[in-house]
Amino acid sequence: MSPADPAAPLLLPSGWALSEHAATPMAVVERGHGLVAVNPAMHEWLGGAAGRAWRGTSLTLLDARPPLLGEAGERAFAEQRRVWLREARLRTATGDRGADIALTPLDARALLLEVLPVAAEPTTATRLSESLRGFAHEVRGPLAGMRGAAQLLHRRLDANERELAALIIAEVDRLASLSGRLLHAETKPRLARVNVHEVVERVAALATASDAPLRLRRDYDPSLPAVRVDADRLLQALLNLVRNALEAGAHELVLRTRAEHAARIGERAVRLAARIDVVDDGRGVPAELADTLYEPLVSGRADGSGLGLALAREIAREHGGELGHASRPGATVFSLLLPVDE
Repeated sequence: MSPADPAAPLLLPSGWALSEHAATPMAVVERGHGLVAVNPAMHEWLGGAAGRAWRGTSLTLLDARPPLLGEAGERAFAEQRRVWLREARLRTATGDRGADIALTPLDARALLLEVLPVAAEPTTATRLSESLRGFAHEVRGPLAGMRGAAQLLHRRLDANERELAALIIAEVDRLASLSGRLLHAETKPRLARVNVHEVVERVAALATASDAPLRLRRDYDPSLPAVRVDADRLLQALLNLVRNALEAGAHELVLRTRAEHAARIGERAVRLAARIDVVDDGRGVPAELADTLYEPLVSGRADGSGLGLALAREIAREHGGELGHASRPGATVFSLLLPVDE
């Protein structure tokens, strides 16, 4: 069979052959040389129609979440075994795409990279979503009872105490609305232009209404413009950050806002972003949780659900923003960045 024959396998410098007719996107990666061969399925998956030549592309440039793919490749070379990278993201001619990646050593200097369909079994996110819907169904009854009791108290209390009862009623209504949206799988935020300081002030009121001894300071940037957000979801994200601080033993809390010009949110540059910081003097983030802090079901406490920070980050990202942190014992800052739509 001649090399010009379209049915011929592609012969590689390492002596391995790559099938031209496999339905699975595949490429051969040589150490230090990147992709040395790409089959038609891979070329199409990466966006071959755009005319881009993928040969010679390194794993680092292909990886949308560096250095995960490069590190997985080095591990496969070093241990001479197949390495899986679940839910990886690769840069393609049409944007980033997600897939499961298998890296299999062919010899000491070549790997076979395969792009495989994501497994059909429920992911952690799917199981979490189902659990949240079940939880939402269970709490609707108790919430209705709490609202009725708070309404009775509101009628019987004096003027100073009625304010607290009204706060309970408003929070019960907000939680009932959130649970209803979870049950009906309404995933898109309801955006409206909001003064974020009004949301932060509500967070402050709820934080100081608790029994925890807490010194609260405000540090607001008056130049911060209104931001298009779902106010309920933003409130939930910030409450989760405050609750996380209290559970970490915080005695002092600072709620701070800033307008950031020429900000970066992930890999994007935005002209203007609103930054909301929750600063606390608690124990800080445990070193062993630094890499998985925002993953669902990860908690530094034995009785923790591990949902608060995961949900806060999810809310930030559904608004086109991001959640990050910097921490040491006695000084932890969680920063929520939101793009300002001008």
